[in-house]
Amino acid sequence: MKRLLFITFLLLQTALHAQKPCEFSTDFTDSIGTYKETKAKIMHERIFGNSSNYIFFSLIKANGTPVLKFQLIQKSKDFIKVNCLDEKSKLYIQLANGKIITLVIADEGNCGSMIHDDKQTNIRITSASFLFLKDTMEELKKSPITMFRIKYASETFDYLTKENLVSELDKETYHPERFFMDYISCVME
Repeated sequence: MKRLLFITFLLLQTALHAQKPCEFSTDFTDSIGTYKETKAKIMHERIFGNSSNYIFFSLIKANGTPVLKFQLIQKSKDFIKVNCLDEKSKLYIQLANGKIITLVIADEGNCGSMIHDDKQTNIRITSASFLFLKDTMEELKKSPITMFRIKYASETFDYLTKENLVSELDKETYHPERFFMDYISCVME
């Protein structure tokens, strides 16, 4: 009886911590090559007064190269401070096991694009792709994220991750701590 309970417990633990199924928002092959991108997940959300900030991560596999897509969406009725990414920008990920993983920007960077909605809200969208350094993906698969740091051209910002994040944007529940544990295998194959 104890053995049956132990086996049941192990199976439940495995099921709870298994990788999520790979869901791609984009998946195509053409004459240039192949491109797959997982659905974007909210990693951070802050709403205060007239301002809101959202950080999304998605994983890309472009012609066999795994990439992390970072997107910051800022909305405000007031002025939005510009944070530019440049060729020296980096994304640091601290894991629960104490290791720090560094990702380097894959492009020249940018200062985002400003748009206005029909309610005259200022919206700035800043996107960048970050490359994984050698042998870091296996580490990301093993341990939850405790925080991540974005090094912009002139400032650095830290973001603590949550185990569960119920988004006010879409009312979905996200699991930022487990992002890589759940989805990194989708671009490692």
